[in-house]
Amino acid sequence: MLTLSQRKTLNFIKEFFDEYGFAPTAREIAAGIGISSRGVVYRYLTALKQAGYINLMEGRHRNIVLCETQDGVKTLDIPLMGSIAAGQPIEGIEIPETISVSNAFKHADFALRVKGDSMIDEGILDNDIVMCKKASSAVNGDIVVALIDNENVTLKRILYHAQGQVELMPANKKIKPLVLCEDRVAVQGIFMGLIRL
Repeated sequence: MLTLSQRKTLNFIKEFFDEYGFAPTAREIAAGIGISSRGVVYRYLTALKQAGYINLMEGRHRNIVLCETQDGVKTLDIPLMGSIAAGQPIEGIEIPETISVSNAFKHADFALRVKGDSMIDEGILDNDIVMCKKASSAVNGDIVVALIDNENVTLKRILYHAQGQVELMPANKKIKPLVLCEDRVAVQGIFMGLIRL
């Protein structure tokens, strides 16, 4: 059960999203609910997060993500960060958009739309949306979001080899793996699952 102040905070956040299309800041929430302390706002936000009404994204200025209940199934909005290659690496472009997903993906940090068929043998098809957890490292064999040369992103299984070599392995016999020096590859996230719209 939410307190009256927590419910007022949640209602303000929902109304703000409806009007502006993005999250309010703590200062805007404080002004909107008629208090002066941002510290109190943070307490309310923490309570709302613990109750499953919102999620708070790290490293973002407007970091509130609403969780909703539809037909008794809890869903939440995950940032859809653009497209990722499942084929030849493509330039990573951030698109300010969100996608509502089931609570099964509550630990996902972001989503990407797949372009290409290099991961089809893993059941990851063109136009699928993959759910990912932020990570800067991976275990040998993980399917990862890999940034190559600080420029292009691709979704592949990562294999670490001796002498500082990394293999980005597709799941399609028609496509050759990429073998690169480890310093050219930065892990951005770990694949958690997918949805097909």
